[in-house]
Amino acid sequence: MFDKTKVKLGIAPIAWTNDDMPDLGRENTFEQCVSEMALAGYTGCEVGNKYPRDTKILRKALKLRGLEICSQWFSAFLLTRPFEEVEAGFRKQLAFLNEMGAKIIGVSEQSHSIQGMKDTPIFGNKYIMNDMEWDILCQGLSRLGRISKEEYGISLSYHHHMGTVVQDADEVERLMENTEPRYVSLLYDTGHFAYCGADPLAMAVKYADRIRHVHLKDIRTDAVKKVREEQLSFLDGVRLGTFTVPGDGDLVFEPVFRALKDAGYTGYMLVEAEQDPAKANPFEYALKARKFIEEKTGL
Repeated sequence: MFDKTKVKLGIAPIAWTNDDMPDLGRENTFEQCVSEMALAGYTGCEVGNKYPRDTKILRKALKLRGLEICSQWFSAFLLTRPFEEVEAGFRKQLAFLNEMGAKIIGVSEQSHSIQGMKDTPIFGNKYIMNDMEWDILCQGLSRLGRISKEEYGISLSYHHHMGTVVQDADEVERLMENTEPRYVSLLYDTGHFAYCGADPLAMAVKYADRIRHVHLKDIRTDAVKKVREEQLSFLDGVRLGTFTVPGDGDLVFEPVFRALKDAGYTGYMLVEAEQDPAKANPFEYALKARKFIEEKTGL
């Protein structure tokens, strides 16, 4: 279905070692992680908490395995910190990604986020921005995106995420409408759209011209229902198994793949499904996702 010269497949290290809950996958090393990624047939990855920060060491380790860095998460605090402070951290990460040859930086506004609060229910407690905060966020993202694109050749792709100020479909819509398209794109995440109650297919169709990076994750609807009914936190949900790899949960991916293809999507599609590696062996699930995606897309 997809042209292999235009669309590549990657996987996130969060299945091996969890950035938000370091006890999940504490036993897994960087070397094991990237070796199993390559063995499972992926060519790209994002940056995890155990990755070397020395670019020479990291490039060598990845080159040995036929891998490349395709993107990296950046936590922005445009609502609660001076822009210059956010910009300084942003530039530092851009310099790292530039050295690694990456073309995408995935930005998520983390001011007032509850995604990492283990005792705060994920449903019904997220922060709602006022009009002034929306202006600050959208203008700040457009400024960061200009820096990223014009000075480093890297695209800013915004990551909507459960528990953050940009979670729901209407919030994504407002963000897209009020940021500069040439500088701010959408990091489209199937799992986070489904988790918040949005239709992943409808979102893929609606924002086809703004999507520059894709996270493929599946959800287990029974687990999400339990999180909602028992008022559990986002992190509780991860441990419970709200997320899994494509083909292992309840989402239907074929129409999403068709929509992305019809829109002429190019770039990376990245498997990102944080689970407890003691319950969901990362290599086993990486293979499962790889097989499913190959069958559905030809990649």
